[in-house]
Amino acid sequence: MAFRVDWRSSCSLTGTILKWLAVPLGGPLALALVDGDALLPFAVTIVVTVVLGIGLEALTDDVEIGQREAFLMVALTWLGVALVGAIPFLVAGDGVLARPVNAVFESTSGVTTTGATVIADFSVHSRAIMLWRAILQWLGGLGILIVAIGLFSHLLVGGAQLMETESQTQNVHKLHPHLDQTARLIWGLYVGLTVLTTGALFALHLVGLAPEMTLYNAVSHALTSVSTAGFSPEPDSIGAFSPAIQWTLIPVMIVGATNFVLLYAITQGDFRRPLESAEFRFYAGILASITTIVIAMLVLDPDLAMGLEPTIRHGLFNVVSMVTTTGYASANFDLWSPGAKHMLFLCMFTGGMAGSTTCSIKSLRWLVILKAFRRNLFTAVHPDAVRPLRLDDTVVDEETIGDVFTYVMLALVIFFLLTVVIVVDAARVGNPVDEFDALGAAASIFLNIGPAFGVAGPFDNYLAFSPLTRTVMIVMMWIGRIEILPVLVLLTPEFWRS
Repeated sequence: MAFRVDWRSSCSLTGTILKWLAVPLGGPLALALVDGDALLPFAVTIVVTVVLGIGLEALTDDVEIGQREAFLMVALTWLGVALVGAIPFLVAGDGVLARPVNAVFESTSGVTTTGATVIADFSVHSRAIMLWRAILQWLGGLGILIVAIGLFSHLLVGGAQLMETESQTQNVHKLHPHLDQTARLIWGLYVGLTVLTTGALFALHLVGLAPEMTLYNAVSHALTSVSTAGFSPEPDSIGAFSPAIQWTLIPVMIVGATNFVLLYAITQGDFRRPLESAEFRFYAGILASITTIVIAMLVLDPDLAMGLEPTIRHGLFNVVSMVTTTGYASANFDLWSPGAKHMLFLCMFTGGMAGSTTCSIKSLRWLVILKAFRRNLFTAVHPDAVRPLRLDDTVVDEETIGDVFTYVMLALVIFFLLTVVIVVDAARVGNPVDEFDALGAAASIFLNIGPAFGVAGPFDNYLAFSPLTRTVMIVMMWIGRIEILPVLVLLTPEFWRS
């Protein structure tokens, strides 16, 4: 059968990415050397990823990439990095990560910046292994930024091309007309924010406000907060640290979920640019509104007596963590009132801004849907009126609006199907799951949030689910992170033949 897709080019470019994965593996390798831990997990992975990468690169010398090849490359890249990323866990052979399904689950959760974990006993894993988890998340956050916004800004992926004004993918090229220079600007912003966060966290340790925030913890949490990912080397997540750390990480998560074009404008002194962006105002409004409601519910909850400052801090922190899809937890919100938990559940479906490291549906799509709904109400009263949908000063074309509705519909359908799988399989193995807990776990996995409720609560893990369910979750994390379409198009015969 003759393929219309140049799969060799897609695999070759995937090989290039896998080959360079050896570079970040040097970090945990060096830490293992310093700590006197086993070097083999990282040495073996370096050899495997270099050999595999060079082998895939050799498939063709004439790389040509179009829209189909780009879809295939995106899907293969996330899958390949997740599989290679699991090798250190398997070779180390410690705890539950010694099992292949768990190792791939943890790695996929890392590279997709989901933050869901199967680790039950954090103490059995070396600092180097835990650092590799954090690096996977940092790579995942930056990787999706580069691929979706920089390298493939011409692709129409589920409405993500909708980045009008500050959020238009074509505005990436306004940073610099050459793609390589644009990529450097993105790298600079991302690395700079990571270094700044590391310094801020460790400074609190040095002045005595955060004795638990060692340099190792500062680096680990900077990697996973800037990428809005959420892995922590501490079993109690951010709840293990002082209030000063929690207050510091709140703006970091907010910035990490902000469109990088806006961040670049701010670094150039254009501080009004965020206020001129309809999406940013909508994103900020969501954070403010839900936070106010959650805090009010916590204040009125007779079973909670945290005091005013802790109530405000925990309410704000966990709302920001959920909306930005970071997945940190400063408190066990599974013990909060049903109303507060349901608000956090709704947070899972919002997401930060398009063009950021965040996951979920994203605020831009909800803004388009809200504007389209308001327009439909207007045209229902004035059927002869012509009222284009605008974001700031730009008209949004009808095809893009349709893409947004299609993406959101697909996301909700897949979410409900995953919920059914979780409930049915839990009953099959004799470990039934409460339906709200199943809904939370499905949303958290598919929308790449991390913690959920019940058995998958903020200080628990996903080990309670069966191996079959965890395998399905691996696939769902992968599909959710690359925004559905690159996977679905691969399943159609027309993609390969027409």
